[in-house]
Amino acid sequence: MFAHKQTLAKGFTLIELIIGIVVFAVALSLFASLIKPLATRSVEPILQVKAAELAQSLMNEIFAKSFDQQSNRSGGLVRCNELANPCTTSNNLGPDNESRDSYNDVDDYHGLDQSGIAILDANANVIEIDGQSFYAGFRAQVRVYYDDNMDGIDDAIAGGSAYIGNTKLIQITIITPNGEPIIFTGLRSNY
Repeated sequence: MFAHKQTLAKGFTLIELIIGIVVFAVALSLFASLIKPLATRSVEPILQVKAAELAQSLMNEIFAKSFDQQSNRSGGLVRCNELANPCTTSNNLGPDNESRDSYNDVDDYHGLDQSGIAILDANANVIEIDGQSFYAGFRAQVRVYYDDNMDGIDDAIAGGSAYIGNTKLIQITIITPNGEPIIFTGLRSNY
């Protein structure tokens, strides 16, 4: 009379499910390992632009100052290294017992090392947006030394620690939050 037709159950076995989960996990980990470096590299251009902006700002601030402490700042005709008025010796470059907001010559910036919230503008104010340091994670370092032959090497190495020249190299190193050092340089002559 009635014949029972038996239907087979359709689905996955436990072994098939486990194999599927393992394959999915391997594929997901490969995908994630490919995405992470791309995400890191996508941030680098933004950090490099911020580093360039910070370096340019510092460079503009430094170039606006006199060549040397011994230079006439009132627009006179006397420059250091003229008329028995020597410039600062290479072993005395750096701030002259003054704070950043009163730096008045290029070599006052020698040894400047600021990071994060300590990075200040030309008026010694913190640079922030919405209460957050704009340069959080960044570090700015400045070196100033005589480089009359413009080869990028400190002339005091060959000329002795009391070297006096007419060209100063300003080297600004900006270290980004991911540890990448970016070096910016400029030459300032005694004119």
